[in-house]
Amino acid sequence: MRLFLLLISILSISSSCKTDNNDISRSIEDFNYDWKFNLGDTPNAFDSVFNDDQWKMINVPHDWSIEEGYQETGDVASSSGFVPGGIGWYRKSFILTEADKNKQISIQFDGVYNNSTVWINGKLLGTRPNGYVTFVYDLTNHLKYDGTPNVLAVKVDHTAYVDSRWYTGSGIYRNVKLIKTEPLHIAQWGLQITTPKVNSNSAEIQIKTALINNNPKEEQQIVVKYNILDSNHNVIISKSTQSDDLNANVNITIDTPKLWSLEDPNLYHLEALVFENEQQVDNVIQRFGIRTFNFDANTGFSLNGKRMKIKGVNLHHDAGAVGAAVPKAIWEYRMKKLKSIGTNAIRFAHNPHSPELLEVCDEIGLLVMNEAFDEWSAPKAKSKVYLGDNAASKEASKAYPEVFDEWAERDLKDLIRRDFNHPSVFMWSIGNEIEWTYPHYSKTFNEVNPNSSAAGYEYVPVYDADKIKPIFENNIETVDPLTTIAKKLVKWVKEEDTSRPTVCGSVLPSIGMVSGYGTTVDVYGFNYRQADYDIAHKTYPDLKILGSENWGAYSEWKTANDRDFVAGIFAWTGFAYLGEAGPWPRKGLNISFFDFAGFKTPRGHFFETLWKKDPKVYMVTTPVSESEYSYSEKEGWKFNMQFTPPPVWDKLRLWEWYKVYPKWQYEDKESIIVQAYTNCEEAELFLNKKSLGKQKLTTVVENDHILKWLVPYADGELKIVGYNNGVKADEYVLKSQGTVSEIKITTNKTTIKNDGYDVAVITATLFDANGAVVTDADIKIEFEVEGAARNIGVDNGWERNIQSHKSNEIVTHQGKAILFVQSTKDTGAIKISTKSKTVTSNTLDLEAK
Repeated sequence: MRLFLLLISILSISSSCKTDNNDISRSIEDFNYDWKFNLGDTPNAFDSVFNDDQWKMINVPHDWSIEEGYQETGDVASSSGFVPGGIGWYRKSFILTEADKNKQISIQFDGVYNNSTVWINGKLLGTRPNGYVTFVYDLTNHLKYDGTPNVLAVKVDHTAYVDSRWYTGSGIYRNVKLIKTEPLHIAQWGLQITTPKVNSNSAEIQIKTALINNNPKEEQQIVVKYNILDSNHNVIISKSTQSDDLNANVNITIDTPKLWSLEDPNLYHLEALVFENEQQVDNVIQRFGIRTFNFDANTGFSLNGKRMKIKGVNLHHDAGAVGAAVPKAIWEYRMKKLKSIGTNAIRFAHNPHSPELLEVCDEIGLLVMNEAFDEWSAPKAKSKVYLGDNAASKEASKAYPEVFDEWAERDLKDLIRRDFNHPSVFMWSIGNEIEWTYPHYSKTFNEVNPNSSAAGYEYVPVYDADKIKPIFENNIETVDPLTTIAKKLVKWVKEEDTSRPTVCGSVLPSIGMVSGYGTTVDVYGFNYRQADYDIAHKTYPDLKILGSENWGAYSEWKTANDRDFVAGIFAWTGFAYLGEAGPWPRKGLNISFFDFAGFKTPRGHFFETLWKKDPKVYMVTTPVSESEYSYSEKEGWKFNMQFTPPPVWDKLRLWEWYKVYPKWQYEDKESIIVQAYTNCEEAELFLNKKSLGKQKLTTVVENDHILKWLVPYADGELKIVGYNNGVKADEYVLKSQGTVSEIKITTNKTTIKNDGYDVAVITATLFDANGAVVTDADIKIEFEVEGAARNIGVDNGWERNIQSHKSNEIVTHQGKAILFVQSTKDTGAIKISTKSKTVTSNTLDLEAK
């Protein structure tokens, strides 16, 4: 009888509840506006009665490092991009009413860099050292509901300004949310959705729900109802279950599911409604996708049963002019650019990234390797003046390894719980190149390969375990700490998620396979070890191999693409990133497919011809005196790599692209090498309409995939035409340049949402009177923005650009610059124009609505 009454009750709830229920039982409030900020330590600023009237009013996300700008001297370093750290304080006042008194109220920070300490009304809530994780504090027992202000105070301690090998940013640089629930509610990240059985006819959806009950009652019936909605928000199936132990688990089958894929990233929504004695007390909506994937030691990677190569890039968490405080619209802009050249996967290097970036990857169809750590218990060296000097002081470079043993499990599990339901996430990476921090790995490698250098990446791989094992064991005193920690990390991952494989970025895989490190993870990531692929596969035929970090070079792609057993590659990098550079003024590394401003680099054009089938031809030029290529009638084309000159590490050249220029502007009759990138069968070069000959792609595909011509410079037009089956398929033109006579500005969107977050990207380009882009006469330009938008950053894409990004002015680089325009809360017209001392631009008309 009791079961019968329960079923009647569930049916009654199911029939009476709708997805547009007006009884709001959970609210998530945007908590980004109207913070007070002070750069500098203020010891009593946690006190609710502290006077912050003289502090600066700001909104978060906020990155004070990028606002302070690049500095040649002082507490700055090349590793972190020549920007300051320090201590910053944030305070925010807010009022609650009697209506909130019985609520559970918490505050969620999506990312604070770093060593954050939080108080509410003078009461300490806690400290979080990790600057990349999302964390939540319960405020309920410390709040006032009488109409007087509550004060939230946050201290951010980034005095160790070079605690990373790259730019981190400083401050509350991701979103903040105030969450109000009933005492009975779904826990933070308490919904977990998996799709273990999927085919074209049906998909099994497994849902696990964790509940929190802060007000248990003697007579308390808890029921959770689940509605699954399609992409149009129509309910396609519902199911309810009773929870007796604060856990609710159900299986739901969907007929003819629409799968999430790279080409068609279909998304569903799960709505979970919690009822207490038939009264709704919570509602959570979680987006998810249905897909299957598999790694195989012989056939590589497949998604939804279809084999494919991973065409991935590595990506840091900053975005040029906005530093680490990146709006979702900028991530959307960047990810669409990466996808436009054929990229299908992103590796989050080397730490948790923002939830908004994951949302974008879900929405447009990009796979994500989600990575937790760059360092474990031992630190990596940081640079002070230039990359490779390893001269940062111990105090300035204090970093996460100091707290790793205490915080690693919580940080790792919080990452997995937060990102569990994103269909784009297909791997959990436990670490990146950790072997460098344990000297016995490098020592073993160098003894096994006495004529090679592990750091130099030049060696003949040795995978003879009988030779490696005794040397390795002789180099460690007791137990290998790397393998011990790796096993713990993998164990913690599996405690949270068994639906995805674990991976690591290994730089010494031959040693790791002997130590046990390589067999700890499900998929072994090889960083810059494409020379190892064949012997590793032969020696360990069951090993699943992935290029987890690769030079952005043709040889890297070809080596993986020619081998079925290699799942794919992740090239370094998708976008240029701040830090890991120097000497001044080189603030970051443009060794990427797109530069800091989002302009496609020659490398990006080149990889587009490898990764996409759409016909394409592109060309760049270099004077013979500067080129690494040379030509003679007797020997043909030869290549001589020009390694990076001192004091910077000479092997940096392995990451850099050829020295090329996107122009046709040189001295008369100067010998110029023209490089052409194409996926067409053949290409023909024309100078002032005169053919300089056709070349077939098949003549270079085994070498460097680059067609080359040696051309004496002459003013005029250089054009290259690509042909397939003898028919013109694409062309590209470079013209000699005159003086700047026009500035043209364009936008990636003409309408932006008046939500205070949406962004339009404005591009300014210099042209001469004949319509040629002027690359060699850069000028200072000034952007003017009128109406319902604001300037949040300018840039020109150059790695040596140390101008302030928080300005209306910028000197162009190679004839280009960008402006990020962000909406306000207002609606209406937006007018944008650009001018210099002698030239003005067209006016762009945008609208906020």
